Amino acid sequence: MKQTLITNIGTLAGILPAGTLKRCGHEMAEITCINNGWMLIEDGMIKDFGENPIPETLNSIEVFDAQGGTVLPSFCDSHTHIVYADSREGEFVDKIRGLSYAEIARRGGGILNSADRLHELTEEELYEQAMHRVNEIIQKGTGAVEIKSGYGLNTYDELKMLRVIRRIKETAPLKVMSTFLGAHAVGRAYTGRQAEYVDLVINEMIPEVGKQQLADFIDVFCDEGFFTPEETARILEAGARYGMRPKIHGQELADSGGVEVAVSHRALSVDHLESMTDNDISLLASHETIPTALPGTSFFLNMPFAPARKMIEAGLPVAIASDYNPGSTPSGDMKFVVSLACIKMRLLPAEAINAATINTACAMGISRECGSITRGKIANFFITEPIPSIDYVPYAYTQPIIRHIFLNGMQIK
Repeated sequence: MKQTLITNIGTLAGILPAGTLKRCGHEMAEITCINNGWMLIEDGMIKDFGENPIPETLNSIEVFDAQGGTVLPSFCDSHTHIVYADSREGEFVDKIRGLSYAEIARRGGGILNSADRLHELTEEELYEQAMHRVNEIIQKGTGAVEIKSGYGLNTYDELKMLRVIRRIKETAPLKVMSTFLGAHAVGRAYTGRQAEYVDLVINEMIPEVGKQQLADFIDVFCDEGFFTPEETARILEAGARYGMRPKIHGQELADSGGVEVAVSHRALSVDHLESMTDNDISLLASHETIPTALPGTSFFLNMPFAPARKMIEAGLPVAIASDYNPGSTPSGDMKFVVSLACIKMRLLPAEAINAATINTACAMGISRECGSITRGKIANFFITEPIPSIDYVPYAYTQPIIRHIFLNGMQIK
């Protein structure tokens, strides 16, 4: 039995009782904290915690001194595309010159550009690039991540991506969930034949992904210029036959029906939502689907931000994720995402932190294991330098305040 006692904690933040799977509406403004505390880790799990003084029964346990820093649960990033080939800074310059995301896509860039590059890489090269990004986000405080395919756009390369994600699951210390996103765009070989590509996804890709058990979830880019709600529904239904629960890209570029198809198919989350309507908010209020905003995308593309403030006021459990990808959000810095949520979407710091921890864990279906300081959960957390309050986390939006990372109860150096 391996035990570690974290002592001299200035503030232990993000405490939730067992069984709390998400924070909704006004609850998101609440973060339970203990000042001057301690936390006991046992075999990689959170065993106990409390205020000083430390119980005498724990005096003989190996000690790690937090030196007055704040302990927070690791960020949970429920929407990323970090398995990709190389960067796309040329498109960054195109955007500066005035081209929109949709215009770049119509010219054969964007997702198709990434698919071309990915096809040229070996599985080992793809894994090595992805692990560099995985280690990067770990050092920035992320302890659980969802990774999508979607830059293959043919059966061979989609399976290659998913095998890389599976290898990351097996070798990286953070919690990893995998998503099949074959319907990210229409593969270049099927230009002008979208219906045939949808059939390929349904009849060839999904059965093979299911047979090899390579994905926890299935996703579709249901938006203007990509896949229709009808096509999305067919793909989700096919995925469900192989046990893949839906997660939807929706309402990013237009009011495209993404929320409606998400809730009608019991999607775990619907993500982006930059173009969501008041009707979408009302619809989500009566369903379990988690609305997930991606403020880094809005920041990088100069797009509107999802109406997170309205969603919270309507009682919804808002999540925020990075969307780390080479085209529209080349950053997996969840601390910066929390800052953007405060600055651009007017979330309170506590709301943004809950949105990036317990609610994003819920958007991955892992909030029984991750996303809060709770007895019996995986000991994924980070320790900051001494800070005045948790409000300082988003306030100091570029300051590297994280001193120590713990995943599965072990310090990551």
